[in-house]
Amino acid sequence: MGFRTDTIAAISTAMTNSGIGIVRISGEDAFDVIDKIYKGKKDKILSEQKSHTIHYGYIMDGNDTIDEVLVLLMRGPHSYTGEDTVEIDCHGGVFVTKKILETVIKYGARPAEPGEFSKRAFLNGRMDLSQAEAVIDIINSKNEYALKSSVNQLKGSVHKKIKEIREEILYHTAFIETALDDPEHISVDGYGDKLRGVVDKLMAEIKKLLDTVDNGRIIREGIKTVIVGKPNAGKSSLLNTLLGEERAIVTDIAGTTRDVLEENIQLQGVSLNIMDTAGIRHTEDIVEKIGVDKARANAEEADLIIYVVDSSIPLDENDFEIINMIREKRAIILLNKTDLSTVVDKDELKKWITKPMIEISAKEETGIHELESTLKEMFYHGELSFNDEIYITNARHKAALNDAYQSLGKVMDSIENQMPEDFFTIDLMDAYESLGSITGETIGEDLVNEIFSKFCMGK
Repeated sequence: MGFRTDTIAAISTAMTNSGIGIVRISGEDAFDVIDKIYKGKKDKILSEQKSHTIHYGYIMDGNDTIDEVLVLLMRGPHSYTGEDTVEIDCHGGVFVTKKILETVIKYGARPAEPGEFSKRAFLNGRMDLSQAEAVIDIINSKNEYALKSSVNQLKGSVHKKIKEIREEILYHTAFIETALDDPEHISVDGYGDKLRGVVDKLMAEIKKLLDTVDNGRIIREGIKTVIVGKPNAGKSSLLNTLLGEERAIVTDIAGTTRDVLEENIQLQGVSLNIMDTAGIRHTEDIVEKIGVDKARANAEEADLIIYVVDSSIPLDENDFEIINMIREKRAIILLNKTDLSTVVDKDELKKWITKPMIEISAKEETGIHELESTLKEMFYHGELSFNDEIYITNARHKAALNDAYQSLGKVMDSIENQMPEDFFTIDLMDAYESLGSITGETIGEDLVNEIFSKFCMGK
C-alpha cells in the first residue's frame, strides 16, 4: 500500500491556553527542518545529536525569536511513526503554538492530515490496525473501564488472539492445498474429521469474542439507562440529583415531561447514558401520548431500566404495566419519596417482581450512594465482570468476526456434506481474510483512510 513519505507537522495538544504546547514533526526531513529553526546556547546542530535526547533552546524565524522550547529527538524506526520524529515543547499559548507550527511549515514541512501520524505508524509496521484504533479509543475513553480495555487493545490483546486463529486456519489451508497438489505423497483421506474438530474449536473462540460485544459497547459508550415510572413519581428529580444540577423541569403537575431528556453521568467510574422519559400512564393528551410511547420504546432498547415508584401512593394499573414491561429486563427499582408517609414497601413489591430495590428520597438526596454502589456491582462485578478478558468494542471488528464465523460455518457444512477438500479451503481463506481485516493485513486503502480520518489532527 503506497503512501506519502514527505515530512508532516501538526499541533499535538489541545487548542486552548495551557501549561505546555507540543508541535510534532515526522518524516525524512524532520531533522533538516528543526536545524533551520532551532538555536541553542552552544550553537549545536540537532541533526548531529543522539536519538532520544532533549535539548533546550529557542525556535527562530530568521532573526526573530518565537519561543523558549525543549526539543525531543527520536530517530526512526524507534519512534511513534517509525520515521525520524521531532517534538517541540513550547509554552502552551494558542497563538505561540500556532506560530511555531507556521514556522515549521515555512521551513519545509506540510500540515498533517487527521490521524496521519498514527496512519504512518500503522503503514510502517509500528502497530496493527486494531492497535491504531485503540489509540483513538483511549482518547475518547469515558470511564476507567473503557480506558483499561483500550490500553489492553493497544498492547496487542486483540492482535494476539486474531493472529492465533489466523495461523491455525492458514496451517490447515496450506496442508490441504499441498496435499491436493501432491496426492502421491500426501493424503487427505479422513482429513475432514480432523478438520471438523479444529473448525469447531475456532468457531467457539470467535463466538466467545462475539459474546463480549454487548459488554464491550457498554464499556466504550456507557450503559444505556432509561428512567421510567408514573407521572410525578420523581423521575426528573432523580435525574437532577444525579446530575447535581437542575436540568429537568420539576413541578407538581402530572405529565410535565413530554419528551426524552438525555444526559451522560459518571457514577463511581460507571458511565451512564441516562434518559428521563415521560411518565407512563393512559392518557388522551396527544403530545403526552407520544412521549409515553417514546418512553416504552426506549425502555425496550435499554441496557438498564431504573423504575421509580412513588411509595407515598398505592400501586395502580400503570405500575403493573411497568412491572410487566421490565420483568425480563435488567432493572433497579427505586422506592422514592421515603421522606413522606409511605404505603408501598419492598415486601409488597416483591410479591410482583424480584429486582434490586432501594429506598430513596430524590428530594432529600438519600439512598443515592446505595444506588451508585448497586449499579457498579451489577455491571462490573456480576453481569459485566471486567477482568483480563478481551472485549470487542469496535463495530468494524464485530462485523469481521461475524463474517469469519459464517465462513467457518460453511466449512462445517462442506465437511458434513462430504464435499471435496478444495471446497474447505475456499471458505477457510474467506475466514482468514475477514480476520485479517481486523488487524489491517487484508484491507483496502480507502478503508484505512476512512478509519484514520476520524482521528484528531496531531495524532
